[in-house]
Amino acid sequence: MRILLTGGAGYVGSACFRHFRRQGIEAFVLDDLSEGHAGAVEADRLDVADIRDTDAVAAILRRRGIDHVVHLAALISVPDSITDPAGYWSVNTAGSMSLLEAMRAEGVGRIVFSSTAAVYAHGFDRPIREDDPIAPATPYGASKLAVEHLLEGYATGYGMAATALRYFNAAGADLDGRHGEAHRRESHAIPLVVEAALGNRAGFDVYGGEWDTPDGSCIRDFVSVIDLADAHLRALKRARPGVMARYNLGSGTGTSVREILAAAEAVTGRPVPSQVKPARPGDPARLIADTTRARTELGWTPRHSDAQSLLSAAIAWHGSYGLDHYLGTRIAAE
Repeated sequence: MRILLTGGAGYVGSACFRHFRRQGIEAFVLDDLSEGHAGAVEADRLDVADIRDTDAVAAILRRRGIDHVVHLAALISVPDSITDPAGYWSVNTAGSMSLLEAMRAEGVGRIVFSSTAAVYAHGFDRPIREDDPIAPATPYGASKLAVEHLLEGYATGYGMAATALRYFNAAGADLDGRHGEAHRRESHAIPLVVEAALGNRAGFDVYGGEWDTPDGSCIRDFVSVIDLADAHLRALKRARPGVMARYNLGSGTGTSVREILAAAEAVTGRPVPSQVKPARPGDPARLIADTTRARTELGWTPRHSDAQSLLSAAIAWHGSYGLDHYLGTRIAAE
């Protein structure tokens, strides 16, 4: 098994890369480094390229002798997708088709795709199943759903083995604390609350305080990148030619933003200044995964995705390393 991870120098991608390498798998990374970090992966296994350059991608597949692809390269900010939808259709959707065409040209027939819970309709008051209604509320979710349709077509038409993993909220860090979430412009709840708890940000913003939830804040399903990496390898091994599969990946448990804030204060022993801001467009009140299919078919069980484990890992990462570990600079206090 020789795997190429597109976007493999990013947060989830590099976690998958390190997990694969620990299993003795020949893994390689393709990343344009617009968001990923070269320091997150082995230098001699990194190729810098844009997935929209079909010829370049095909050459990398050929030179590295790739027979499996894990596709994580994408733009991921929901708010940014609303203000710049063209960028999201270009990178996420057209870029994915470019990758698929490169794979087809080089005879690579197995792919696991990093999809998202943002493909689902809003309004569920229970965990979401894979066969629940699909209605993405943002260009980000729509661009990812379009790739799922592409994969289904390539599975049916060209016999590819294709799997879409619908992440809920990726979080946490490596257990050794040496790698974790490090976006140049952070928008995710756990790193933001941890940075505030450590004094690297002035405070933590809670987006929306009057949601129809017990404490008025959004409820999300946070899942460790360590558990996500395990699921990717299981999905690769299970994929079958001509079949398109879809799996939810989450802890199966909802945690509100205010609960994350309280847990961060408990773990660090420090108060975290916070303020409530208007809800963001495209945000649902609740987003919780039903992971029955992944547990049953992949034999996957999240083991590091409880709130305390996620926050403890994130605090160890941000407290000792953080973004400066990759960039050589400290996040400025806001």
